[in-house]
Amino acid sequence: MHDKKLPAARLLVCSSGCGPSPKGLWPVGDQPEFPPGKLPGPHEDRDATVRRLLTGQRGPNCRGKRAMFIDEAEIRVRGGTGGRGMVSFRRERYVPRGGPDGGDGGDGGDVILEVKAGLSTLLDFKYKSNFNAENGTPGSSNNKTGHRGADCVIPLPEGTVVRDAGSGRIIGDLVEAGERLRVAGGGKGGHGNKHFATPTRQAPRFAEKGLPGEERTIRLELKLLADVGVIGFPNVGKSSLIAHLSAARPKIADYPFTTLVPNLGVVAGPDDTSFVMADMPGLVVGAHHGVGLGHQFLRHVERARMLVHMLDAASVDGRDPVEDYHAINRELELHDERLRQLPQIIALNKMDLTEAREAATAIQRALAGEDRELFCISAVTGEGLRELVYGISDALEAARAAPTPFEAAIEPAAEAEPAERPLKVERIGEGRFVASGSEVERLVATTDLDNEDAVLYLHSRLDQLGVLEKLERLGAEDGDTVLIGETELDYVLTRKPE
Repeated sequence: MHDKKLPAARLLVCSSGCGPSPKGLWPVGDQPEFPPGKLPGPHEDRDATVRRLLTGQRGPNCRGKRAMFIDEAEIRVRGGTGGRGMVSFRRERYVPRGGPDGGDGGDGGDVILEVKAGLSTLLDFKYKSNFNAENGTPGSSNNKTGHRGADCVIPLPEGTVVRDAGSGRIIGDLVEAGERLRVAGGGKGGHGNKHFATPTRQAPRFAEKGLPGEERTIRLELKLLADVGVIGFPNVGKSSLIAHLSAARPKIADYPFTTLVPNLGVVAGPDDTSFVMADMPGLVVGAHHGVGLGHQFLRHVERARMLVHMLDAASVDGRDPVEDYHAINRELELHDERLRQLPQIIALNKMDLTEAREAATAIQRALAGEDRELFCISAVTGEGLRELVYGISDALEAARAAPTPFEAAIEPAAEAEPAERPLKVERIGEGRFVASGSEVERLVATTDLDNEDAVLYLHSRLDQLGVLEKLERLGAEDGDTVLIGETELDYVLTRKPE
């Protein structure tokens, strides 16, 4: 097994409470963060622990539960607030009337999503759902700009789709390791008092506040990156196939819905090739409406380049395999008709049973019109699996030559810079008015309303922008309330000189 970076282990810690050993085995500064109550067992060395956590295996103290698989999460992200501008004046020997030299505040940090290899679940966001970037630092004297706030980088597994929680719009599809997406920008730092010096205002005693960073709620959806998706009704042998062909060890039992999470395994193909195979649990009639495990896992099929459709040729549960075949394909189409475009191979399983061998010819005849390769296999004894793997490899080679129907569809919408909104003033009630617009709202947000000089400057700028004139036309009177952004101001008839 290739060595993997240790931080990936924290997302795959066994939910039963076993994990790496306590203090002493971990180098200083290299001890991972584990969720509360999820500390490891005392009898493992460091390398064995990391390998176990990264592969989802059970530990020495495990009480039977496996690592939790979380494929959906909703998080709140906020960019850092810009630093305040500085009010300062140059005081230096032999430099009379040095003038203002207050520096600008530093910009706030951004919130960035980054794909990290080795992660396979969104479990981290079960314990933490709010992420804030660092604020910018204030400016200082001698025209020094404050430091920019540190970015908040959130690691995600490969195959994560990012949506805006409010609109549902896709804003990113993160597939490759190292890929980054900014989801919340930091606010601009405020201007220092040097920016407000004029021939008539030579010693400004005010500066701007920094703008707040962007804040939004985003939804993360993990769609597993598998070359081959194994589909079929519960208990047809999907997990047994994964277990026989790869090193994965999914739970296997003779009752429906044994598999509650997708299982991935790497399968060795011909000529030193390999591919990733995943079984998709919970597909039953009505899955597109949420029946069974419903569309909770249907979306994972969208990442696959091809499908292996497994059928129980022995009809152990009393179902007709031909009807099962059409029923599952109907569910895929009802979930998303593009799933019907994915290449499919049919695998008649349980050939180790007499009933399956007797029914195989009739099933092949009934499905002959589907124009799809069909293999008779036994996931228990291994019969026919070599031919199946070779057939999958050949189909994958052809499928990889062209993009899947979903690769062209999952195109993140380009987030355009918000357009500048023009000034608009309107009456909203008796003695109440609202003034909106990008420039006027930005002006009020950066004004220090506790500073009298800053308030006088704000009044003069509102006059220049035409806000006061529009209020007068609407019949505003002294003492009326004017709402600008999230700030309420009192209207004053007497205009202040600049």
